[in-house]
Amino acid sequence: MRVRVAQRRSSRGLLWHILLISLLAFALRNPSAQAQDSVVLVGSGSSVPAPLYNRWIQEYDKRSAKIQMRYVPIGTAEGIKQISRGASDFGAGEAQLTDNERKDGSLIELPVVLIGIVPIYNLPDVHGALRISGDVLAGIFLGDVKMWNAPQIAKLNPEIILPSIPIQVINRPAGKGSNYVFTDFLSKASSKFRAQIGITSSPQWPLGDPAERSSDMADKVKNIPGSIGYVEYQYAVKGNIPQASVLNPSGKFVKASTESIAAACQAAEAPRWNNFSASLANVPGADSFPITSFTWIYLRIPSSDAARTAALVDLLNWIYTDGQQFAVQEGYSALPPDLLAAVRKKVKSVQ
Repeated sequence: MRVRVAQRRSSRGLLWHILLISLLAFALRNPSAQAQDSVVLVGSGSSVPAPLYNRWIQEYDKRSAKIQMRYVPIGTAEGIKQISRGASDFGAGEAQLTDNERKDGSLIELPVVLIGIVPIYNLPDVHGALRISGDVLAGIFLGDVKMWNAPQIAKLNPEIILPSIPIQVINRPAGKGSNYVFTDFLSKASSKFRAQIGITSSPQWPLGDPAERSSDMADKVKNIPGSIGYVEYQYAVKGNIPQASVLNPSGKFVKASTESIAAACQAAEAPRWNNFSASLANVPGADSFPITSFTWIYLRIPSSDAARTAALVDLLNWIYTDGQQFAVQEGYSALPPDLLAAVRKKVKSVQ
């Protein structure tokens, strides 16, 4: 069974890779596109912001036939690999670039919007919102906390009658940006988790049923009683899936919202607003949702293709102006005005 699952994952990854290469080949070599002096920008990466990029494609492509955009959700790690190789015009994801990726791949990252990774669960007979801490979440995903009525969970939820049923863990496979954000938070909340798993987009989970895409995670948790998983905030909202309030460093249980996600960014970035690669997980602030992150766009600088660079700058300028309103409409948190102004200045240096 595990071999079949691995084969399905490998085949799916290969199909996404072929699609990406095909899109890029079309963008670079299509005769009719060249005749019209048009450019098709191709990006790849995380499925966390995929609904946003799909909306951006719809809106941005209306502006002019001369510059179009496409996006392939193949995972954060693979998106970074593709932009490092020059096999795409941009990458997207939630993992901070390493020093080697910045140096060897000539990459930079710019924050695009704010996201929250929320613990979602399926307990049909439980009334009231579940509260959970990072330490208890770590125990669940390490396999130490196995039952929903375990003392560690019951202590945090004295007003809720918890069922005596096993916890069905759903996680994400290797290379996913939501893994990076989730393990960043859990590593800060639990020394045991930090020692055994650490901060990574490819954790070696000791248990759990994998969900390939963010939408798959939402569907699995929604349809499996007793399950728990983690997904970007807007997937939980649109899927009407219960999400837990999470204990933050100020000792307050906070539920994800556009306001609590923005509060985490404010706590981490103010007053300088120039740390574009900052971790926003478990930052101070009574109103901060503790599993917050940027989703970044990864760029390869410099580029030898002046026409594609000009088109990319046009896209970036649109993302950081008109594009932000569509981020809000899709359920993401827009960048705070001070940070947005700083990013716009950085975009000018890309030209």
